[in-house]
Formats: sequence, structure tokens, C-alpha cells
Amino acid sequence: MLEYRAYEQIERYLNNNMPSEERASFEALLRTDLRLAGQVQEHKQLLQAMQQYGKRSALKAQLDTIHTSMDVATVRESASVIPMWKTYLKRHTRTMAVAASVSMLSVFGTLWTVQQLKKPVQQQTARYIELRREVELLKKAQTALLNDITDATKPAPRPAAFSGTGFAISAEGYLVTSSHVVENADSILIENKAGAKYKAREVYRDETSDLSILKVEDVSFSGFGKLPYTFKKSEADLGESVYTLGFPREDVVFGEGSLSSSSGFEGDTTAYQISIPLNPGNSGGPLLDERGNLIGVISGKQAGQEGAAFAIKSAYLLQMINEIPPSATPTPLALPKKNLLAGASRPQQLKKLQDFIFIVKVYN
Repeated sequence: MLEYRAYEQIERYLNNNMPSEERASFEALLRTDLRLAGQVQEHKQLLQAMQQYGKRSALKAQLDTIHTSMDVATVRESASVIPMWKTYLKRHTRTMAVAASVSMLSVFGTLWTVQQLKKPVQQQTARYIELRREVELLKKAQTALLNDITDATKPAPRPAAFSGTGFAISAEGYLVTSSHVVENADSILIENKAGAKYKAREVYRDETSDLSILKVEDVSFSGFGKLPYTFKKSEADLGESVYTLGFPREDVVFGEGSLSSSSGFEGDTTAYQISIPLNPGNSGGPLLDERGNLIGVISGKQAGQEGAAFAIKSAYLLQMINEIPPSATPTPLALPKKNLLAGASRPQQLKKLQDFIFIVKVYN
């Protein structure tokens, strides 16, 4: 019922049916509730698509009327009627062909619109690339064999199918990564630059935001320790210097750039566009500002546009964390409250960060 009322309010807002005072209050709420703002944008696009569909349907109805008027109700077998019908067809063949072509275009256009509405925003076009890395299975297997050549009885470890990046969000063993990184995973292993390895499992996911929460479940795990960064709740500023750490290969890689747009791919309001060159394996990595505040989670890039990458805003990560049911978290998820990176140089920030950034290896 609450969801219905929210969409009823959105529709009244988009149709300009709100009194001025209520409209002002609703617009103030949109500036603070990013998820509601995203729903308004999606509903607006849906209404526009429906209007286009309506126009196509009206055109098709007009064409059907023309076709009906052109049909002969009864074709008599008399010799006087047949020549008239042939003459009519001869005169109107071009008109009928044009009408049929327009009708077919209308039908195909409607089918295309319906298919687009069925797809999630981030999968509407192949120009958006999710940065999950496919592991080179042969190379992995050969490396494992070389490392274990002295122990003939020890079997080679099973190579991961995919990998990405994740980072700690709580000292108690919770991490975040992109949902597409761990999709269909049978098992998950995380490993940081220092070589610490732990088994983990997915405890919660939000496919709309492409975010998943992982929890370390390993008898050797005693906690991440004090996290050095905090999560920024407000919007970051256009042109801010930003950077990320991730695992496009086996070693951690640093990348920096600037925040180039306050919206993501095709105007997605849940994401930022950033000018950082990224590669498969960077998905799920943290995006931080100069002070070391976490402002987003790396999600993908645009094909053919070097340096046009995207990150889900931290406000949506925080909102998702608040929506996790208590039954999904075996231990409390306590977010860090103090930023220990502010004022430190970039190399000092990176040294403090590295132990909390992990390569996420997926087995299936």
C-alpha cells in the first residue's frame, strides 16, 4: 500500500496535479531522498514510452480505418464488377503499400519499446560494460602447478571463474562488491594485497543498485580492525579529484581522475560519471575523494569512451545497508565513524587502505 501511494504521488507530481505547497514539499523531498528521485525519473521515462505507444496505436487505428474503407464488402461474380475492382486496385496500389509499410513500422516500434521497458536500466545497451574480470583459467592452472611442483601429492587449486574487487565496510567482516561480480557464485574467496585470504558468502543484494554485501565466514578470521575511511552521505561536487584501488590483475592497481558528471550512464541518477581509465576487475572497488571519504562503488564503463566510467553513489550503499533485515546479518554491521585518512598525503592514504581492499574470486 505504501509503494502504491508513493507511485500515486509521483504520477500526480509528473502530471502537474499537485497544489503549489504540496509540490514544493515534494521537490524538497526529492533533493534528499535519492531513491525517490530515481523512481520519479524512471516513472517519467515509463510515461513517455507509454505516450509514444499510444500515438503508435492511434496511427494504427487510423490506418485500419483506411484499410476497411478500401475493402470491398461483397465481390459479385458479374463481369461488370470485376473490371471496376481491378481499376480500383490499380489506382490505389501505391496508397495501400505505403499504409502497410507504416503499419509494420508501427508494430515493430511498439515491440521494441516493450522490450526496452522489460530490461533493467543498466542492461539497455551493450555500450555499458560491467567490469567483472574473466580469469585466464589455463594461466592460473599452470601457475598453481609450478608453485606446487615440489609436492606431487597436493592437488592443484581450482581456478576462479571470475573476479572483481570488494572493500570492507565493517570491522566485523562485512564487505561490499558489485552484484554482477558474485552472480551465480557457488563459493567466494577474498584476498588482500598482504595475502590474507578468507572464505565469504553473500548475505544481501540489491540488483537495482548492482550492490551486494558479503560476510567473511572463516575460522581463521578475527576481524578487519579499525577501518580508516567513512562514508559520505551528501553529493560529491563536480570536478572533485577522486581515486580508486582495485584488482584488474592479481596486484592492486591505483587509478585517479575527477568527477565529471553527477549522473551516470544515460542519465542514471544513482551513479556518478568519473574520468578514471578502468578495466575488467575494477567492479566493486571503492571511489574516494581527496580527504579519503568513500563517495561511491565502481560499477562499469562506457565502451569506446576512454575514461568514461561509472560508480554507484555512496548514499545508495548506505540506504541499502539500512534496509538489510536483521535476520540476514548474523552479527551487527557497524559502519566506521571516524575518517583517519583526512590530512594524509596520497601515498599515506594508500598504505592505510590496502589491507581493506580485496580481490573477490568467484567459483561456480
